[in-house]
Parts: sequence; C-alpha cells; structure tokens
Amino acid sequence: MVLSADPLGVLQERLGHRFKDRNLLLRALTHVSYAHEHPPELDNESLAFLGDAVLSLIVTEHLWDTAPDEPVGVLTPRRAAVVAGDSLARWAEGLELGPLLRLGRGEELTGGREKKSVLATAVEALLGAIYLEDGLGAARAVVERLSAVW
Repeated sequence: MVLSADPLGVLQERLGHRFKDRNLLLRALTHVSYAHEHPPELDNESLAFLGDAVLSLIVTEHLWDTAPDEPVGVLTPRRAAVVAGDSLARWAEGLELGPLLRLGRGEELTGGREKKSVLATAVEALLGAIYLEDGLGAARAVVERLSAVW
C-alpha cells in the first residue's frame, strides 16, 4: 500500500466515518506495546472491549431482524462467525489497517502488522471509538459497510 499524504483521511473514507477527535482515532490504532514505550499514550484495549460489545449487539440485532424465528442454537454460531477474530482481521486487511497501526518495537519486529489478533483488536477499537463519538447508529453504518456477508 502506498500511503497518501493523509493516511488517516483515507482510512476514514474507507470506514465511511469522519472522526471529530483525531486523538480518539489514533488511540484506536495504538497497540499496547506502543503505549508502553511512549507514555502517557493510551492503548486501544479498552476501546476494543467496548467495540466488541457494540459489534456483538449490531450483529445480534441484524440476526434478530432477518431470522427472528431461528433457534438460538443456529443464531449463536452465526453471530460468532461474524465477530470472530478471523473475520475482523479480514475487515482490517480490507481497510489496510496494518500500516497505520502504532506498534512498539517488539511487536513490529514480530510481524504485528499482519497478526490477526492485533488487526482484529484494532477493528474492535475503531468500532468502540465510533460508538463513543456518534453512537450506535454510526457504528452500525460502519459495520454494514464492512460486512458484505453476515
């Protein structure tokens, strides 16, 4: 990927969401290893915690709306497939998040930009940040944009 003069602007276009708070966007892209090496920077883990819950709710709502009569035993694995790390890592790859991540030296040296867990956490953190800024509707719009298939 060739980084433009404003790679965060490109990311926001891909997400379909313009962040009001650039620092919140940067935090969503900040791995714990970077934060440890650059105090007082904050990492993205708590945003990812929030984003995971937001994503789960959005997917659950979608499944309820599209298949309200399906048994829980069918709906639960469908939801799990969407919110799984592999799916989120594919979303991250589509967003070309890897080059934008702020990683510490060790994580950089061990291929953190390609690690599914690191990429998935960043997607969750972005969703958490979007939710904090603009609520569930904005997060839902981004999820719908990123998920071609539920």
